[in-house]
Amino acid sequence: MAEALGRAGWDVAGLLGRHDTVTAAASGVDLLVIATPDDAIAEVAAAVTPVEATVVAHLAGSRGLDALAPHPRRAGIHPLVSLPTAAIGAARLAAGAWFAVAGDPLASQVVSDLGGRPVTVADGDRAAYHAAACIASNHLVALMAQVERVAAGTGVPLPAYVALARDTLENVAVLGPAAALTGPAARGDTATLERHLAALDPSDRPAYEAMAVLARRKGASAP
Repeated sequence: MAEALGRAGWDVAGLLGRHDTVTAAASGVDLLVIATPDDAIAEVAAAVTPVEATVVAHLAGSRGLDALAPHPRRAGIHPLVSLPTAAIGAARLAAGAWFAVAGDPLASQVVSDLGGRPVTVADGDRAAYHAAACIASNHLVALMAQVERVAAGTGVPLPAYVALARDTLENVAVLGPAAALTGPAARGDTATLERHLAALDPSDRPAYEAMAVLARRKGASAP
């Protein structure tokens, strides 16, 4: 975030780490970003002396503004972006990303300066919002890890399946989940699903069965 804001023209002050004193961190800045694990936000915010003019923001998707007490100006700025490294993350943050914002209007200004798209998410909705984000990103990684594992002995490389996944996501973007569904679950081809289960290692069957059930439900709702 610091690198992305710097590229966007912000004057970024020195970064503070877990072993630094943060008492005066809100002094002399317009925005203080608390970029800690979610459970540490409240503790760090409470250790910072409030400054009336300074906006204190966190980057957590699941936490509300109450975690930033006692600061008078509070904001939530959660990038709906996968950030595996600092360099990749900085580029993605400045590439028209979606951000869930809350609180002080400066949050939307940050997103605007990054060329992003803000959407306001109320405190009461943030846990569900963040759960959906984790399903879309983290669970997808877990599924592709399963793909790699299941395909390991077939001679078909992972990039072939990644290409399939990209096409499928594009179908979802264009058509929506229900209309994008293809394959045996969409066709009601139970015999093929049973052959799949027989070919899988027992440890992989529960996840496959759970996804097949969800796919059947989605297929049944397709127009």
